[in-house]
Amino acid sequence: MEIIPVLDLKSGIAVSGKSGERSNYKPLKTVYSQSSNPVEIARTLKEQGAKRIYIADLDAIEGQGSNHDIIKKINKIIPVILDAGANNVNEVNNLLKVVDKVIVATETLKSFKNLDEIFKTFSKRKLIISLDSKEGRILSKKSDLTLKKFEKKLKELKPDEIIILDISGVGTQRGFNQKLLNEMKNWEDYLILGGGINLNDMEKLHQRGINKFLLGSALHSGQIIHPFKKI
Repeated sequence: MEIIPVLDLKSGIAVSGKSGERSNYKPLKTVYSQSSNPVEIARTLKEQGAKRIYIADLDAIEGQGSNHDIIKKINKIIPVILDAGANNVNEVNNLLKVVDKVIVATETLKSFKNLDEIFKTFSKRKLIISLDSKEGRILSKKSDLTLKKFEKKLKELKPDEIIILDISGVGTQRGFNQKLLNEMKNWEDYLILGGGINLNDMEKLHQRGINKFLLGSALHSGQIIHPFKKI
């Protein structure tokens, strides 16, 4: 089982919030640092045994600048998988100069054509697709995107890893969206789950064959002891 720590960055600091309400995010309080300095937090996570870290650059996703300089420093400490709203070849190319892997997320994806071009241009080892949902709906700039169309595209591209992110569950620890997960059956070997996940949830999901989890609130609050030991 792999726990991948989550850091959301905004205006140069690590922040936390609930259910994707980004305007209400506050400086992150974490057991891994006395401050919200993302570089210090990342360094401690690495020392505790984390193998990689998921970062969402909220400024970049919202088109209000970026935190690239900070993220580049973090990637020198621990490999970063980054969601910065990339949706075309040029953006992915620029981000791969900064981090280990780039996430292409449905929230900012404009077309399957762009996704195809990205996968033709770069190694699959450098890319992760993220299915983002909120309140049961797929989040995407591609207005006609359905789960059926998304699965068809996944079969064509054959990505190494697929994130399923329930933004409604972020910061709640209420458990993962089982309905969404059931609709993605047969993809268990590829999945990284995030959004509302707690320790009990992980144990049940692990029994279903899912072994990779994004953890934010449950991790930073210290509820999980020795999270990076092999389970």
